[in-house]
Amino acid sequence: MTILVYDLVGRDEARPFSPHCWKAKMALAHKGLDFKAVPTRFLEVPKVEGGVSKTIPVIRDGDNTVADSFAIAVYLEETYPARPSLFSGEGGKAAARFVERWAQTQLHPFLGSAALMEIHHAQDDANAAYFRESREARYGKKLEDVGAERDAHLPAFRKKLEPLRAMLEYQPFIGGQSPLFADYIVFGALQWVRVSSAYAFVGDDDRLIRDWFERCLDLHGGLGRKSAAA
Repeated sequence: MTILVYDLVGRDEARPFSPHCWKAKMALAHKGLDFKAVPTRFLEVPKVEGGVSKTIPVIRDGDNTVADSFAIAVYLEETYPARPSLFSGEGGKAAARFVERWAQTQLHPFLGSAALMEIHHAQDDANAAYFRESREARYGKKLEDVGAERDAHLPAFRKKLEPLRAMLEYQPFIGGQSPLFADYIVFGALQWVRVSSAYAFVGDDDRLIRDWFERCLDLHGGLGRKSAAA
């Protein structure tokens, strides 16, 4: 049975951009499960599966509905244990929790604010109005003013990538010799801005991280590459 995954998009359904939806799709592909992405816009999220969650991703697997990317990964691990593991044990799951908190506290704040205007421009009129209103309430300033600060904050963001950069001197993936869900967590963050913005978030000379990201884009039949870069 094909699993449905509700996937955040703007006007262009071929350019899904949510980092959390990318985590879920990479997890499904890692497990080798058949899935169908259901393009979903911001204003459609409250209607997904009868309003099961205020956010997506949400998956529908037969009679089961699961929301939240990490909860989805845990569900897939427990429901399909014979398929390739996303965590390689409880220790891997705990480590992935750390990676998720690192990504969401150290990477997402800058990435989300730096690509804010491009994400806004990618929406249709109704969703752009929603996006502007909700994000300006969150940031307490105009979208244009938030995005204008990205050059000043870029050097600090690149320094925050040092743990990843240093680790990649020893192994090709966060998971070791092959990827685990922890890789998809960080991949989702960078894929978010890859499909949304042409801004140079990672330096051209940052070969360790760029090579890792390219390896992730190649995974699962090039799933990540199927959405073109901005």
